[in-house]
Formats: sequence, C-alpha cells, structure tokens
Amino acid sequence: MADDLDFSNPAGSPKPGAAPSAPAQVPVYIAAIARGFFESVGKEEAVAPGTVFFAENEKASRMLLKRDKMYLLLEGQVGLAAKGKALGFVKPGEIFGEMAAMTDSARSATAVAKTQCRVISLDEKQFNSALKKKPEFALMMMSVMINRLRSMIARQSGLPNAAAAKESPRVFDKTLLASLAAGLGEQATARYDKGKIIMVAGQTGALMYVVLEGRVAISIRGAVVQYVGPGGVFGEMALVDQSPRTANAAAEADCSLLGINRHVFLNLVKSDPTFGASLLGAVAERVRNTSAGLN
Repeated sequence: MADDLDFSNPAGSPKPGAAPSAPAQVPVYIAAIARGFFESVGKEEAVAPGTVFFAENEKASRMLLKRDKMYLLLEGQVGLAAKGKALGFVKPGEIFGEMAAMTDSARSATAVAKTQCRVISLDEKQFNSALKKKPEFALMMMSVMINRLRSMIARQSGLPNAAAAKESPRVFDKTLLASLAAGLGEQATARYDKGKIIMVAGQTGALMYVVLEGRVAISIRGAVVQYVGPGGVFGEMALVDQSPRTANAAAEADCSLLGINRHVFLNLVKSDPTFGASLLGAVAERVRNTSAGLN
C-alpha cells in the first residue's frame, strides 16, 4: 500500500472558499523518520568542539568521485554561519548539509561543532542505499522542502527575476521514462501545442507531469522562473501536499506530457529509490533557484 508514505495532513487542506494562494499546513519534519533513515546504513561518530563539518562555498569534486555528505545531529550543538553572520543552530534530531548533497551545489553556509557532538553522516552511496530501506524519508523531505518553497513564494512581493530562470534537472532517464510511459499507456499521455496553457496557479492539482518531448515554461505572477525539458517534471508539489498549484505552466514548444496521479506517484517513491533521489534533487534545486530568483 502507498498509504504508509502519505504524510499529507487532511486537517491542513484548504477549506472551500479559502484563498488559493494561502500556504497549506503541510507535513512537518519528523525526527524519528530521519533517525531511522540515517541509522539504517550509517554509524554514529563523535565530533570534537570546533570541528568544521563543511565551509561556505565549498564544493565536492565529481572528478574525484566525491559528493557532499549530509548529517544527522544526535547530540550537541552545531552552529551555522554565512557571509560572516551567524544563522542559528542545528538541534539534536535535525539534519544539516542536505541541500548541497542533493543538488551538487556549493555549500551555502559553514557548519561548526559548538560542543562535543555525536552525528551520523551519509555519503551518496549510503543515501541511495538508505532510500531503498526507508523510502518514506524521501516523501517527508519533499514535503519539508515544498513547504519551504511555498512559504518563500507567499512572502515575496513583486515579480520574480525572470533572468534567473534555469532548466529543471532531469528526473527520469530515457530508459525509465520509456518504461513508465509504456506501463501507464497511451491514455496517460497528453499533447499541447506551443503556447497552450497546461496548468494555472490556484487550481487543484490531480496530476504531476513528466515531459516526454518539447519544453514547458513555469511562471509565477507572469514571470518565467523555470524551464522543463524531456525527463523533467512539474506539478509534483500539489501531489505531495495536496494544496493548490503555486505556478502557471505553458507549452514553450509543442509538447508531449505524461500525467501521473497521486497513487502512481507514491508507488514510484516506494518502489524506485532512484526516482525518489532524483525528484528530491529537483525539488531542492527549485528551492535554491526560487530563493535566488525572487525579489
């Protein structure tokens, strides 16, 4: 059953007549799920006060087959700072360093052990292995990041910076995409001519979409904030937290799209760790881009 992956909170769903732009009360971070995920493959380690876990602008080298690690703090206190200013502290039960690990981006802050700490760290191989055992972690983190993304959009005024619009990361490789399209059948495929509207902000979202062919422009308040090409996805936010759409989507070129409903989506997260990891990376990248591109 996919229900055990459903972190949505029906009590937080918008009431009839509510403003569609109001952020939904979506699932919160659940420390027990995070701990179970990290403990499924990782080992505890002691960290001395003053240890730097990672530094701002640091980036792992793919040439050296090295990826950034993410951490779960079990005991102690970790301080975060950026641009010479303190950002706050990581508390026991919280994870840190996940954004750079998921997006291959440079670290946005420096993390230092302020006291004696105990942590569990996961590299890319361990992360993917843990997802096979604990797929519910992927959906929880998507919920957390989508909640963060919706809050950022709701707080912004004015138009987004269209110049910051980037291509969405590819979530499905060609093999998986072909297999999924064949499994769902022709009835799950929709075609849109260039310029046609695919979804509108405020609508209830019943499907997420995978681009099979063409290119889709995602816009907020009339400004394009992202482009989605073959293998990329959009509309997944409404499936995760069951809240109204936050953006418009239109065909930038003639498009062929694969529609995926919530049941299929949850089963994909549960059965295919690669899909969960790829979609997590895409959502994390969207959070980064939104943070940089909105005024």
